[in-house]
Amino acid sequence: MDTNILLESGTNELQLLEFEVGDSNFGINISKVVEIMINQEVTPVPNSPAEVEGVFIPRDKLISVVDLHKVVNKPYHSTGKDIFIICEFNQMQVAFHVSRVKGIQRISWSDISDPPSIANGNNSDAVGLSTGVVKIDDRIIIILDFEKIVSKLNRDAGLDTTGIDNIRHADASMSRKKLVVADDSKFLNKMITESLEHIGFRNIQSFTNGQDAWDYVQSFKNSPGNITDNIACVISDIEMPKMDGHRLTKLIKDDAVLKDIPVLLFSSLINDQMIAKGKSVGADAQFSKPQIKELINYLVNLLS
Repeated sequence: MDTNILLESGTNELQLLEFEVGDSNFGINISKVVEIMINQEVTPVPNSPAEVEGVFIPRDKLISVVDLHKVVNKPYHSTGKDIFIICEFNQMQVAFHVSRVKGIQRISWSDISDPPSIANGNNSDAVGLSTGVVKIDDRIIIILDFEKIVSKLNRDAGLDTTGIDNIRHADASMSRKKLVVADDSKFLNKMITESLEHIGFRNIQSFTNGQDAWDYVQSFKNSPGNITDNIACVISDIEMPKMDGHRLTKLIKDDAVLKDIPVLLFSSLINDQMIAKGKSVGADAQFSKPQIKELINYLVNLLS
């Protein structure tokens, strides 16, 4: 399946792969999708979580299969059209077993709302694992937090904080510098913030969507002094409701006052194509999840 991104950088658009699990509609950014195939026979792995069906080897690569029916608590009824969606993020490949794929939707990140903090009904488990919700025609599509799903099944799939203790900690003056963190996954947002605090940063403002981060950043446009005295750096994910990281970066770098604020992109989607997109909107540096050590080391040297 050709999943090359055809969208221009900084337009705040995405292509969403829509699929069904049971009787509910879900979505994933097509940028994470490597391949779609009819479900295959898998080999169970002893002592694995119930949500992990097992492993299979397409084209000599061992891939774990996660049953999304169990993850979102939906009954499974084989239709003979079950699908494996093979995804790549955080430098790993995982196959997700779904009921069927419905198609690709081209939408704006601004159409995606934050998931409700309180959810009732059959989708409550799914909403708790989501990063956003979008309505298309008469359908509600829940965008799942795949990083959180995988991290809950395998702790090693979270942020890799190995070596952080070896990084020079922020001194007193650096610790007061204000950092802005934007990541739609509350799970990873908290981990990023805690990693920065571990190094010594104490003035961190975090957001779960790009629009709120942008509103906050531009509120300092008329502040006296150098803009970087008010905001020392923005650390942003790429995938976010309301406004994605590329659009956020472009708005900052196109603004005559805000352009001097360093913007670091930290995403599970970093590859050659994404690096090119990030450069085109003016990102100062780009780092791939889950390796946060490289990002923090760069940040400390940048602010020294």
